[in-house]
Amino acid sequence: MPTTVTEETQEGYLTGQLLVAMPAMRDPRFARSVIYICVHNAEGAIGLVVNRLAGSIEFGDLIEQLDMSLGEMEIVTNPPVHFGGPVDTERGFVLHSADYESEETLDIDKEFGLTATVDIVRTIASGSGPKSHLLALGYAGWGPGQLDGEIQENAWLNVDADNALVFDKDLDSKWDRALAKLGVDSALLSTESGRA
Repeated sequence: MPTTVTEETQEGYLTGQLLVAMPAMRDPRFARSVIYICVHNAEGAIGLVVNRLAGSIEFGDLIEQLDMSLGEMEIVTNPPVHFGGPVDTERGFVLHSADYESEETLDIDKEFGLTATVDIVRTIASGSGPKSHLLALGYAGWGPGQLDGEIQENAWLNVDADNALVFDKDLDSKWDRALAKLGVDSALLSTESGRA
């Protein structure tokens, strides 16, 4: 039975939201990044960067590295491999539309799920996986209260997630589009941080 993030655990947290890095982001790994928050609760937060690729690794290379036996099946799709974040970069995660579900799937909300198994990679390779998906290596992680502190320090803005911002292939414009969804023009944002 799939795991579900309940509404009770979400109240006051950012599960299912997008984090948008502010221009003053000090960590270069997250500069101009957009991160989908898969889990956020009192124990911390986990998210996947949705607008950065994982260097030169291709889907076929990943299949080979996983030493996946596809049998007679041919790879019919070749999705990009994203940099999900700096934690556990050898591990793969698939953020996907809710039309795919397995016992290992974390149902984030009515639109999104997260699965980290070889089986979902195999179904994507065969072309029979979820309608929308983002394959990532690694994740972004925060300890208890850490993300809340970074938000208070103006490192991040949050915005509602939608399929286009999460799944479309135009990675270069996602940061600007996420800010625009908030009514913010990125050209007008200051790179200086401070408190009022």
